[in-house]
Amino acid sequence: MLDMRRMQILRAVVASGSVTAAARNLGYTPSAVSQQMAALEKEAGIALLERTGRGVRPTDAGRLVAEYATVIGRHAAEAETALAELRAGRTGRVSMRYFATAGAPLVAPALAALRRDQPGVQVELKLFEPGDPALEVKERRADLALVVGPREQAPVDGVRFVHLLDDRYRAVLPRGHRLADRPVLDLADLAEDPWIAGETPGPCLDPVLDACAAAGFTPDFTVESGDYVTAQGLVAAGLGVSLVPELGLAAGHRPDVVVRELRSPEPVRSIHAAVRAGAPVQPALKGLLTALRATASEGAAASEGAVAPEEVAAPEGAMGVPGTAPEADAPPSEGAA
Repeated sequence: MLDMRRMQILRAVVASGSVTAAARNLGYTPSAVSQQMAALEKEAGIALLERTGRGVRPTDAGRLVAEYATVIGRHAAEAETALAELRAGRTGRVSMRYFATAGAPLVAPALAALRRDQPGVQVELKLFEPGDPALEVKERRADLALVVGPREQAPVDGVRFVHLLDDRYRAVLPRGHRLADRPVLDLADLAEDPWIAGETPGPCLDPVLDACAAAGFTPDFTVESGDYVTAQGLVAAGLGVSLVPELGLAAGHRPDVVVRELRSPEPVRSIHAAVRAGAPVQPALKGLLTALRATASEGAAASEGAVAPEEVAAPEGAMGVPGTAPEADAPPSEGAA
C-alpha cells in the first residue's frame, strides 16, 4: 500500500521541480526527501521520478500518483474542516424517539430552537408508541428517547435519564358536572364518579393510580379510550370523568367540558430524556438536550407565573401553553356538541 505522507512529499517534488526545492518548502533535508521518494518507488514497484538537468520530473507513474495525492490532500483538508464543525456541534445527526402528547408542546419548539442555533444538525424523529422507547436507546437504534417515569430515575441497562419536566394532571369534567363550578378539586371528590382512562396501563397511568391510592380510593374505570382527545369526547358525552396531563391539553380542550386543577394529592408524571450512559455526549446530541431542557424550563416558568383559573376567563378554544395551568372555561357556544 502506498504511504499517504510520502505521496504528499512526491506531490511537493513534482510541484517544485527538484528535491532540493521540495525539501526547503517542507522543512526537510534533501537526503530525507530522497529517502522518502526511494521508499515510495519501492512501494509503487515502478520509477516515479527521472532526472532532468539539475532537477527532476515525474514519470507517467509519478504524475499519476501526484494527481491522486492532490485529490487525497483536498479530501483530507475537507475531512478536517468537517470534523471541526462536528466537534463544535454545528453539524451532526441525532436519532430521537418521542410520544404523541410531547410532540407539539415540547418537541416541536425544541427542534425549532435547535435549527435556529445549530442549523447543520439533522434530527431523525420518529413516533414510538406503545412500548418502551428507552429500549431503542439501549439497542442503539436511537440516540435519545422521551420517556415517562419516576421523578428520580436511576440509570438502567446502560441508559440514563435526564429529567425535563413534571407534567401535572388535570380533571376533565362534563360541563354540567356537580363539581364544575369549583376551580380546584380534591382528588377524593371524584372517588364516586365513573372514570374514563385516557391511557392504557403503564407509566402514564401509574401516577394517577398512585395518587388515587394516596387519596384513599381506587378509581372505577368504566371506559378505556386510549388517547386524551377521545377521552374528552367521552367525558363530554357524560360517560364519566377523566384525568389528562397538561401536555395532553396543550392544544386546548373541548367547549363542552371543563378542566380543573387537582390537589390532595395532585397527580404528576415526570418526563425524561433517555440517553446512553457511560459514553461521551456528542455535540449534536448535547445541543438537542439543551434545547429540550430550555423548552421544558420555559413551560415550567410559565406555569409558575400562571394565574389561577378563577381569576381569568379564557376565550373559547384557547390554546394551552405547555406546562401551564388550564384556563377558565368560556360559556358553551350555541349548538356545541
